[in-house]
Amino acid sequence: MHQGHYVFAQLMQHLPLTTFRRCVARYDGERRVKRFSCLDQYLCLAFAQLTWRESLRDIEACLRAQSSKLYHLGFRSTIARNTLANANAVRDWRIYADFAQHLIGIARRLYADEPLAIELNDTVYALDSTTIDLCLSVFPWAPFRSTKAAVKMHTLLDLRGNIPSFIFISDGEMHDVNILDDLLPEAGAFYIMDRGYLDFERLARLDDAGSFFVTRGKSNLKAKRRYSHPVDRSSGLVCDQTVVLTGFYSRQGFDRPLRRIKFNDPETDKRLVFLTNNFAQPALTITKLYKCRWQIELFFDVPPWGTPSYVIEKTGPVDLDHPFADLILAAKRQENCQRRFCV
Repeated sequence: MHQGHYVFAQLMQHLPLTTFRRCVARYDGERRVKRFSCLDQYLCLAFAQLTWRESLRDIEACLRAQSSKLYHLGFRSTIARNTLANANAVRDWRIYADFAQHLIGIARRLYADEPLAIELNDTVYALDSTTIDLCLSVFPWAPFRSTKAAVKMHTLLDLRGNIPSFIFISDGEMHDVNILDDLLPEAGAFYIMDRGYLDFERLARLDDAGSFFVTRGKSNLKAKRRYSHPVDRSSGLVCDQTVVLTGFYSRQGFDRPLRRIKFNDPETDKRLVFLTNNFAQPALTITKLYKCRWQIELFFDVPPWGTPSYVIEKTGPVDLDHPFADLILAAKRQENCQRRFCV
């Protein structure tokens, strides 16, 4: 006889259900609901996220195959594709968005003391986006190319624990740099971005808020050197300079000194040019900061937490490597369910 609880049930025990019910009540989420509750809907999406289900039929097939175990997994109603699609279409996505923000706060406190790859006490964020391809005939509201549709998931990742602190889903045509208009900068924090976010007027807003940015310079960047700082060339550093922009539009957007660091990457044998508004940290620390940006690429490519057969089996206590990260993703992607999963 198997002892213990189902893996999925153990994971869901970490949910603050009191907060979830408050979110449901705030937006009157269960008005005229008879059986399929908001919690059942969330559990379906959490199961889909943890096991990498790709459609509503996939979710239905996996859960109904184990219908005798659903009660012990936390479900209180039968799972049907049409019921789940209707719930995704009509229920307020803000229920799950608010709940996700609460889970994010819990997760960030858990990893607040986790060390970075470099010695730095400040908060470090990585900003990037990933494109999710969709079928144009099914999702005509998400234009991207002439033959396919897509949405973009813009993510701000806290590198202490790799916890997303901000997620915004847009259509595929929205340029990455536009998401800087929706960010609320945190004073003293570092924002690591690639060259797609190089807009000096928007970067000036980060500087005005007391935040620091680290990004890559483009090959056509026009700047004039004011001062050169000494560097250790044996470490790969080429130069550490204070520069001012000389381009007409770039100077109008950012009319203050910038720091330009050139570095020879020994692995790729390429010369990288970094731009930042932080003049206090050593030049080598700035280059290592940008290297940490790769964590967000790994975050986008994270594999499923487990297979359906694994999460629906009895076992002893589960050792959770990332207690809330998968739950956050499952809740946050509900924000776009009104359009994405209504078929």
